Amino acid sequence: MSSESKVLLPEKDLPEAWFNIIPRLPRPPAPPLDPRTGEPVKPEALLRIFPRALIEQEMSSEPWIEIPEEVRAVYRLWRPTPLRRARNLEKALKTPARIYYKDESVSPPGSHKPNTAVAQAYYNRKEGIRRLATETGAGQWGSSLAFACQLFGLECTVYMVRVSYQQKPYRRTLMHIWGAEVYPSPTDRTEAGRRILSENPETTGSLGIAISEAVEDAATHEDTNYALGSVLNHVLLHQTVIGLETQRQLALLGEKPDILIACVGGGSNFGGFTFPFIGEILEGRLSAEVIAVEPTSCPTLTKGVYRYDYGDTAGLTPLLLMHTLGHTFEPPGIHAGGLRYHGDAPLVCQLVEEGIVKPRAYPQNPCFEAAVLFARTEGVIPAPETSHAIRAAIDEALRCRETGEEKVIVFNFSGHGHFDLAAYDDYLEGKLEDYEYPEEKIREALAKLPKFPTGI
Repeated sequence: MSSESKVLLPEKDLPEAWFNIIPRLPRPPAPPLDPRTGEPVKPEALLRIFPRALIEQEMSSEPWIEIPEEVRAVYRLWRPTPLRRARNLEKALKTPARIYYKDESVSPPGSHKPNTAVAQAYYNRKEGIRRLATETGAGQWGSSLAFACQLFGLECTVYMVRVSYQQKPYRRTLMHIWGAEVYPSPTDRTEAGRRILSENPETTGSLGIAISEAVEDAATHEDTNYALGSVLNHVLLHQTVIGLETQRQLALLGEKPDILIACVGGGSNFGGFTFPFIGEILEGRLSAEVIAVEPTSCPTLTKGVYRYDYGDTAGLTPLLLMHTLGHTFEPPGIHAGGLRYHGDAPLVCQLVEEGIVKPRAYPQNPCFEAAVLFARTEGVIPAPETSHAIRAAIDEALRCRETGEEKVIVFNFSGHGHFDLAAYDDYLEGKLEDYEYPEEKIREALAKLPKFPTGI
């Protein structure tokens, strides 16, 4: 094994195709359904808000999908990203485990999100779209789409969850620098926003609400499409450049992962990082534990029901089979805004149901504790979302210290926390609240699940 602490790949090793997990799954994914009929949604119905190329990718059973050269040319601004070994963290933990992390924080917006933002902007521009509308939680997706739209000459409108809009003003500034217009959601710009504000003027917002506003915006303007930063198949597909590069880097080190970890909100960084490895697991070429980490205040995978539900609060989207807390559920205002979503990617949820992915949930204080230890040993300040993956990696490394096992732990460092320092202030000053599992609110939301269809 190499003693290097950082593995860089030459530009020639930038993946030429995205990895599609769908044809490798034990059973085909359940289709999105039209809530009015219960029938699978026809591709033509999605053309109001998505370009045809992305709809084809959403439903593709091709094992590999070629990355356009114009997209790869933009990727080269920061990809391939480094795989780093956390030697100082290992030393601090006194663990025999070897800990590696894939550093997606080196992209211009500071996270994994531009891997799909660039692709989506490219395909929309190619089909003549003038503007993209989207939602964002913590602001990583919104800033990534603003960046991508700027490069491809598109206008960008971002509906940012109100609590994150207030907590993270510099993410908003970043979006403005890249030319986007940004609104705290819910707004009075859309029918969905006005209705929610009339029902609860003090709402802190949610990703479900912001999705409703962005979808409505796109559906009511001929020159505008909708762009989603997570959940859908094509989004996770674009993110597989992460896992493909990681496979190559581990091979150069002569390493095989025993444990793979990533945080989960909607599922894009998790899917992008783990799917190429899960493909090997399904083919019997790799034996590894795959851990998906979420917040206890929004425990979609660990406590949600596996049902068809809307992807947004207003019920404008097709029904997706996923673990859900109910589309009307508004999570507490934790600082990991990118993890405050009522559902999860159907592909990730299917792998949880198959027993291939193991979900785990943490409160935010233990995650910030892990993030501070990581920053003090490895020098990089993690995003609050990323801190969940770090917490799990540390716990697994401590378990190795107890058992003496020299396991290889690899996690996805999905983004930096340079715009989240107010959250770190709260933690360091003892002001960070660990929200209890909002059981009553979730029960109320689950009671409002679509009556048809009722399940798988």
